[in-house]
Amino acid sequence: MANEVARRLVHASGATIPGAYVLSKHVSWLDLQWTHIQWVLIAGTVVTIVLEALRLFAGLEWVVYDKLTREYEQDNVAGYALYVFGGTLVGLVFEPQIAIPAMLMLTLGDPVSGLLGSGELRTIKRWPVLAAMFTTCFLLAYPFLPIHAAAIAAVAATLADGVKPVIATYVIDDNLTIPIAAAVAAFIVI
Repeated sequence: MANEVARRLVHASGATIPGAYVLSKHVSWLDLQWTHIQWVLIAGTVVTIVLEALRLFAGLEWVVYDKLTREYEQDNVAGYALYVFGGTLVGLVFEPQIAIPAMLMLTLGDPVSGLLGSGELRTIKRWPVLAAMFTTCFLLAYPFLPIHAAAIAAVAATLADGVKPVIATYVIDDNLTIPIAAAVAAFIVI
């Protein structure tokens, strides 16, 4: 359980990136533009690609990998990499109004859902976990999106989190799909 909590805290720490941008809109001396955030996302993606290549192909082993990756990720692209890829894609493709809530749904909504559903290997999460994910995502999106778009984006994120599709024995990781599904849904509605 300690590793699970640590994994969720690392997950939530990603909220600092969109959070810094939001904070910069309310603090006059902090002059962050969305392009600055996009460059940070690109840099993070490059670092992630290098680390994953070293881990998967050169045998790089750090204690952090033992603590923060799951057993099924040992020979596959790890969830943290998919998290970075999904967040970066959303940050590069969508405007901040859509990208920020989508990123927050991944960084903050998914850890809430993950802690509530820890230890369960289910194709579809239990309804209380789905309800918690939807509520968290809606509350994260509502300050940025019209109410109907926030609700639809929250539904998309909840489905991405709560339903685990399997393609050729590979589980599609919600770290990739949550921000993309939420952003696409919000974009279509708006």
